[in-house]
Amino acid sequence: MTPLWAVLAAPSSDGPNIPGLLLVLAAVLAATKVLGTIARRFGQPAVLGELLAGVLLGGSVLRLLDPHRPVLDVLSELGALILLFEVGLETNLRSLAKVGGSALAVGAAGIVLPFAGGFLVAVSLGTSTVTAVVIAAALTATSIGISARVLGDLGKLKSNEGQIVLGAAVFDDVVGLVVLAVVSQLVSGVPLTVMGVGRTAAVSIGFVVVALAIGTVVARPLMAAAARVPSAGTVGVTALVMLFITASLAAYAGSALIIGAFAAGAVLNGTPQRREVESWVTSLGHVLVPIFFASVGAAVDLRAMMSPSALGLGAALIAVAVAGKVAAGYAPWWFRGHKLLIGVAMVPRGEVGLIFASLGLGAGVLNVGEFGALIAMVLVTTFVAPPWLAAIAGSSSGDRDGDDSGLGELVSDGAPPRPRRSTQARAKLH
Repeated sequence: MTPLWAVLAAPSSDGPNIPGLLLVLAAVLAATKVLGTIARRFGQPAVLGELLAGVLLGGSVLRLLDPHRPVLDVLSELGALILLFEVGLETNLRSLAKVGGSALAVGAAGIVLPFAGGFLVAVSLGTSTVTAVVIAAALTATSIGISARVLGDLGKLKSNEGQIVLGAAVFDDVVGLVVLAVVSQLVSGVPLTVMGVGRTAAVSIGFVVVALAIGTVVARPLMAAAARVPSAGTVGVTALVMLFITASLAAYAGSALIIGAFAAGAVLNGTPQRREVESWVTSLGHVLVPIFFASVGAAVDLRAMMSPSALGLGAALIAVAVAGKVAAGYAPWWFRGHKLLIGVAMVPRGEVGLIFASLGLGAGVLNVGEFGALIAMVLVTTFVAPPWLAAIAGSSSGDRDGDDSGLGELVSDGAPPRPRRSTQARAKLH
């Protein structure tokens, strides 16, 4: 059976079939928005619906979306850069010091425990060392956007537990990006050695440090000058220029593109124009980020995902992924707050886990079954966290302080959740 993509986007005698490509993009954007909205109606982040849209449009069902086509591959890569730029834009590195050792302990344990568990599971099931490292690295992620959104919906974002979760998630993102840079080197064929890993980590950390040091000096006057230009969109375009240049420099320095994207966002976090940049880039992200999520979903092979070996790997990874993050919530033994809430809030892998998985598949390190197992892990951990958090948090006496950031919008859909009736209001109905 000829894929629908081949019919719609087959090159014509005059060159690429632009009308066919536009129809595919229209289908992707419409499907991700509809299914993302449905996911939100059921109290889940929009990213779950966008992934499902990709699965439906991909080779397993409708065969409309081929994520390996060059144009879609570029758009998907841009979506990943925008996503990591938003992570950086929401990251105030100074906030790590404010939440102290508790966040550091949770973040460190939330990396070490899932990584060790995932590596052991993968190796015990017969994968290669490099494949096991990629799988284990995907388990270290924490979706700061999804966690912040759910905690905000429960009125817990500004609590001590909420601040520890955000600090730990920021720590996980920073360290996770370094891990991703190391993984990028591995999947490109660089041998796994202690010296090689140390060199890659040093380059990644060094690039972020240098970029932050230089960017902090340059960003404020540059963005102030852009703000004075009497032309609409100048601030947003300037931010994109910084994003693209910093990402390219990171790649040329031997690190990863997304390391540069994160650094560019972190630099702009402290500028007065941050909110304007966030609004402008988020608007662009509403187009590109769903394409990234849909492309990841389209790469899922449902038949391979349902094989006994993939199901076994997926179940084991889900168990390790959940147990590792929940256990991390108990790492700061001196903290007297709600440790289970902290651990459960760290469970969602979301967008960061997807980037790890797509990197491994694109490099040929993961086969379709292993990739499907990782996608199942991302989906389940992202799906179970919101209702689990709601169950253990109970009703909140405070007002909701939901995440209205650009990152929250891109991964969870910025539409406000339906308000919960208070206990008194429910009593009046009866």
